[in-house]
Amino acid sequence: HDSLSSDALNVTAKFVATAEGTALAYGSLVFMALLPIFFGALRSVTCSKSKNAADMPETITSRDAARFPIIASCTLFGLYLFFKVFSQEYINLLLSVYFFALGVLAMSHTMSPLMSRIFPDSFPNKQFQLLFTQGSGESKEEIVNYEFDTKNLVCLVISSVVGVWYLLKKHWIANNLFGLAFALNGVELLHLNNVSTGCILLGGLFVYDVFWVFGTNVMVTVARSFEAPIKLVFPQDLLEKGLDASNFAMLGLGDIVIPGIFIALLLRFDVSLKKNSRTYFYSSFLAYIFGLGLTIFVMHTFKHAQPALLYLVPACIGFPVLVALLKGELTEMFSYESSEEVLPGSPRLTSYPTVSGSPASLLAPWMPSLRGRPTWTPSPFFFRY
Repeated sequence: HDSLSSDALNVTAKFVATAEGTALAYGSLVFMALLPIFFGALRSVTCSKSKNAADMPETITSRDAARFPIIASCTLFGLYLFFKVFSQEYINLLLSVYFFALGVLAMSHTMSPLMSRIFPDSFPNKQFQLLFTQGSGESKEEIVNYEFDTKNLVCLVISSVVGVWYLLKKHWIANNLFGLAFALNGVELLHLNNVSTGCILLGGLFVYDVFWVFGTNVMVTVARSFEAPIKLVFPQDLLEKGLDASNFAMLGLGDIVIPGIFIALLLRFDVSLKKNSRTYFYSSFLAYIFGLGLTIFVMHTFKHAQPALLYLVPACIGFPVLVALLKGELTEMFSYESSEEVLPGSPRLTSYPTVSGSPASLLAPWMPSLRGRPTWTPSPFFFRY
């Protein structure tokens, strides 16, 4: 009798999202996912033409794309073993500090263009340089060389406030601000060199995603243990509990950045055609919306979380290819080389010399591999379990 009473109490206490709360959560996640893809793609065009070393992208080749799922799998399994051996509390403390630093830099980089528009031309924008060297004379070697200005400092201060908020409270809004900054940085600064490379990357991560979600419990275990802003979240009980809501639906950043960099590539292809149209960008953008909507529909129908790339990859590749076939531009699409627009000798993102530079490449291994259920009370309708 006691057991039955306990079970009944648990069932009663279990939160059941209302239709309005669920619709608001999913709609907000879709809207948030579209923001970094749209604006990141636009900024990737400017980034590809920049002569500033701090704004140069990291080009992903077919070799990188082929290795990416393997590296991501090793990273995921390594973290799984790490959480099994070491204390989860101390690991998450180190990760919180690490992502605090990355988040501040990423958000600062994201805000820089906005600050340039807000501040008038008469604003005294002073230049600064933070330089650390090793040795002396001819053997002197630069260890750190940060160049920044007053506007960058303002961005850093604002980003640091958000960072402290996240570090101390782990609030879902602070998590989303960092997550959006990471995603936008990734779409803007991680460039596929051609469409074939994009197909290899998306195809490999399609298999990776399906295997680690459906084939093992590794991703679930790591995601439950891992506390970091590598996902966008939105509470399904916001209407009932306000900002203190705790029952979250979520979408991993990898489900935004991976299709996003392919969509950004197609926008640069549109620009290269010089036809004053954005046919391939809009077709792939609509394909992403369709794929994400299909993911939600399947989840809601079968009451089981789905790997979003299972639906996003066929949609994001299939729609533009079909458009190219209809327009007779399939050869041009697959012969387009985005890397030709980037100056030779582009630095890796991990060695950016400016404060406003993005840490996108540092985050890249986490994006496709850790899109699991958050550490909060899980909802039965996650994009990722």
